[in-house]
Amino acid sequence: MQKQRVSVFGLGYVGTVSAACFAQSGCTVVGVDANPEKVKLIQTGQAPIVEKELPELVAGATANGLLRATLDVGDAIGSSDISLVCVGTPSKRDGSLDISAVERVCSQIGDAIRRKAGPHTVVIRSTILPGTMRGVVIPALERASCESAGDRLLVCNNPEFLREGTAVADFFNPPKTVIGGDAAAADLVAALYEDIDAPLIRTSLEVAEMVKYADNFWHAVKVGFGNEVGNICKAVDIDSHAVMDIFCQDTKLNLSPYYLRPGFAFGGSCLPKDLRALTHKGRVLGLDLPLLNSVSVSNRVQIDRAVDRILALGKKPLSFFGFSFKAGTDDLRESPLVEVIERLIGKGYDLQLYDRNVQLARLTGGNKAFIDSVIPHISALMVETIDQALAHGQIIVVGNRSAEFNDIPRKLNSDQVLVDFVRLPGVDILGSRYDGINW
Repeated sequence: MQKQRVSVFGLGYVGTVSAACFAQSGCTVVGVDANPEKVKLIQTGQAPIVEKELPELVAGATANGLLRATLDVGDAIGSSDISLVCVGTPSKRDGSLDISAVERVCSQIGDAIRRKAGPHTVVIRSTILPGTMRGVVIPALERASCESAGDRLLVCNNPEFLREGTAVADFFNPPKTVIGGDAAAADLVAALYEDIDAPLIRTSLEVAEMVKYADNFWHAVKVGFGNEVGNICKAVDIDSHAVMDIFCQDTKLNLSPYYLRPGFAFGGSCLPKDLRALTHKGRVLGLDLPLLNSVSVSNRVQIDRAVDRILALGKKPLSFFGFSFKAGTDDLRESPLVEVIERLIGKGYDLQLYDRNVQLARLTGGNKAFIDSVIPHISALMVETIDQALAHGQIIVVGNRSAEFNDIPRKLNSDQVLVDFVRLPGVDILGSRYDGINW
């Protein structure tokens, strides 16, 4: 297959690395930048940034004619079929994202496409917030090109996952390649990565925009987490690296997808108690641990959100399915679902509750004393079967992931609304009568 002709707009870290690496892969690449010094450096075979392995790639690609640079947008568009937008998106003083360079370059590209025969694909690699593709990028391209996206004008989002200092290695060995856009555009962009051995994920524009932020949010949290563990260890004379070396060996829970699916608040006998103990220890030691101290606050916000979503539906009869802190247990200690129920009772809701494990606990389990003495008002609302609860509520809330709740969506009547804390299967049939708590 013949390699594509590519233009790269913005010759900073992402743009120069992308240009040189695509040229190394056999593409014919033209770089574009408003800074004549950067263009001159590329033209003379020199990298405009300091990055390991990049000088050799730029020198080799320019020598064999696969890489050049220009100030002329029309020249670049006329010499390519795919344009990668890699311009900067810095922070403004208030912390918002400055996307003026992206919008300006898209307008320039659109104007050049208007004067070009044949289709052209525009790929955004700059980091942009969700909604920017449809709200800014595509309108700018359509206005300037006088084309509608999807015909001669194809548009994709292709976030980069390059780390400064290892960017070339990361380009050729990425953790994933993500392409957001319709099938026709995604096929063309996917062909750019045919020699890259990594999972290639096709998705929507919005998901592709958000993935980079999810990644960086997580990376920032990991840095803060490691440092705050180190703060505590230092204060009590423990080797923090020994602790974290053991921590990182757990790939079943600690370094895994576990606990990373959006859902509802955590609870139970361990996490809340241990967080309180550790935050108290931090205060005793006089440590400033903002990340650790904010975890319980964040968890509280999730409970508040859930109550607010239910209250917004009005004071209708409500049935709650599953209220132990997770499926497969009768443990109600610090269950956030119990707190939601108690707050709804306080708001005057007519509730019925069903949880098979808790029902058994009320009769024979170790939780009997807790149920009868601490939350007897909840105990009185419990019913024996799913069908009993379904017959009662106009608002149906599913609180934990018990498999017996999977059929609930298809059992609902046309006047019942489902508020889902766990992401049940088969909910598409409900349309606007479905509300996922975090999706």
